[in-house]
Amino acid sequence: MKTALLSVYLFVFICEQILEWFNIRYQHRHAHHIPAIFARHYDPSTVHRALAYETRKKQAALIETGLSAALFAAFMFGGWLPRYDAWTSEISETFIGQGVLFFLGLLIVQMLLDLPFSWYRNFRIEAHFGFNTMPLRLWLIDAGKGLVLSVLLYGMLLTGVLWLVQTSPLHWWIWVWAFIFFFGLMVMVISPYLIEPLFFKFTPIEKEGLEQNIRCLAEKAGLHAGRIFQVDASRRSRHGNAYFTGLGRQKRIVLFDTLLEHMDENQILAVLAHEIGHWKHRHISRRLCANAVLMLGGLYLAAHLMQWDGLPGLLNLPSASFSAQAMILALLASLVSFALAPLGHALSRRQERQADRFACTLTGRPFDLAEALVKLAHDNLAALHPHPLYAWFHFSHPPLVQRVAALQQMAPSAQEKHPERKDHL
Repeated sequence: MKTALLSVYLFVFICEQILEWFNIRYQHRHAHHIPAIFARHYDPSTVHRALAYETRKKQAALIETGLSAALFAAFMFGGWLPRYDAWTSEISETFIGQGVLFFLGLLIVQMLLDLPFSWYRNFRIEAHFGFNTMPLRLWLIDAGKGLVLSVLLYGMLLTGVLWLVQTSPLHWWIWVWAFIFFFGLMVMVISPYLIEPLFFKFTPIEKEGLEQNIRCLAEKAGLHAGRIFQVDASRRSRHGNAYFTGLGRQKRIVLFDTLLEHMDENQILAVLAHEIGHWKHRHISRRLCANAVLMLGGLYLAAHLMQWDGLPGLLNLPSASFSAQAMILALLASLVSFALAPLGHALSRRQERQADRFACTLTGRPFDLAEALVKLAHDNLAALHPHPLYAWFHFSHPPLVQRVAALQQMAPSAQEKHPERKDHL
């Protein structure tokens, strides 16, 4: 059984790399085709730089994922798992202490292994293409903060989970589900106040009149905007973005200063109208509920599988601790999630199209959102033509060219409803 499981694991890894190879080849073959609306920002040299940027990122990712896959395979199938399990059991004799040490040790090793790849991404790839603005000192500070924060939060989560497992050995799955769910909500609530300010500086919107127009747009959609900030993202990168954060009346709208610099007011409002669309369609709450249901089912299945004597035997182990069994289940879950990923991404793409349509209805200006997307693509050196199979399997958003084309089709109806607004698609 161990050989069969290893074969499936390697098969999944090879399939992922084949998809990446297909995608790069496809992008190079179709690089000459630049849609009309993109031609205002893209020229052959921009396309060449975008493809070079994409290729460099994929090459680095191949090395990183290859190394991670090899180390994980060695850990799970090469005999490291039982030795590590025995080592953590020797250090701590308590169930909670052994479990916390087991998983925190793996987390720290993973984060330390990621450091050289993170450095290469930022100071070789991102810097080469003009995106990185972060000095080495700030990168080191961010890495240190991230490590400490991850250990603290993950440590608290692990301690609570393992205590519940120990306290209720038969029904732990339902209590663990509730604990994880509410712990996640708590992190979402405190993140804007305690976590995000550790990495970014939040200040009021400096652009005159923009905050008031954002509030008017939100009120038009029946949404309380909460507080609105701009963030000093330019200290780290030239990439632009905007997002909502928090829950309920604690919601915040956050705009990167890089986004404010490169877009006009109507385009910024169009981007935010798209995000408002997610809230109006309750995509966020539905995702939370769907994830909660999936987690509940997963924990119920995990609790029953851990009662099965044959679970350690999947790796030819005579026995395994709770922590080691959880790792075996994590391996099985990763294989299942690979097969189910297209379903989740298809649902996400559907929600993105709904949010686009809502934004166009709210503003009456499809061109503004289309132009904003084109600018974002240009500023981020996005490749325009992903392989259809790759996009179907990996993309949480519709491919950019298709998305802009759909916005172009919305323009005539918007002109009929709002003849005073003249778009130029």
